[in-house]
Amino acid sequence: MKGYGTKTFGKLNAERYDALYEDAMAAETRDSVETLFELAGGGKVLELAIGTGRVALPLAARGLAVSGIEASEEMVAKLREKPGGSAIPVAIGDMAEVRMKGTFDLIYLVFNTIFNLTTQEAQVRCFKNAERHLSAKGLFVVETVVPDFSEYVDGQRMKGSWANVDAARFEIAIQDPVAQTVAFQRIVISEDGTKMAPHFMRYAWPSELDLMAKLAGLERRERWAWWDRSPFTASSKSHVTLYGRAERPVCHSR
Repeated sequence: MKGYGTKTFGKLNAERYDALYEDAMAAETRDSVETLFELAGGGKVLELAIGTGRVALPLAARGLAVSGIEASEEMVAKLREKPGGSAIPVAIGDMAEVRMKGTFDLIYLVFNTIFNLTTQEAQVRCFKNAERHLSAKGLFVVETVVPDFSEYVDGQRMKGSWANVDAARFEIAIQDPVAQTVAFQRIVISEDGTKMAPHFMRYAWPSELDLMAKLAGLERRERWAWWDRSPFTASSKSHVTLYGRAERPVCHSR
């Protein structure tokens, strides 16, 4: 998508991100926080793409030492406005490149955000960066949807979100199956005019993410359909996958 970059989403959405997503995702946030808290085991935590702190702040409130990486200064500014937000260390930059001090017992990347890196190469670098920061027994947790284009016709989809007497919100999505990208435009038409919020992502299948992990020296430990640890099946619409450092084979001398 021409003109769309790493920082674009935050610049366009920081002001309204919480209003759009926090209430709608309250149940998901509760489930993810509970499971991530258990997986952390009291250790140090790093969130890639920490955003406005939807997940990080509840974890920090439960006593975990949480740090973050975020590309958007605008999103971090919203995090800082919230109770406890100023106490969370956040590095501004590309989550595939930024180096933090030390290692972490839990690193997580949720809400499809690995797909915000719009090339396969960048996604592989993100896995490698996570591996660099992972403690010996640490876990890297990735949550995404399973790509589904059953609603698309000729690589396109238009879907309404809501409509009332003086406003409507709908979304246009155009898929490129060769590049594995989807260009979105979310449009709100009201008496105040027309507002647009673009988004661009590069999707990957669960097996492709596993191969990225292998290239980074990680291996899959668990894959669930959701944060409640329900089994992942052929009909699952999402997955939560846990990666850890690959076990090196033991060499036996003769």
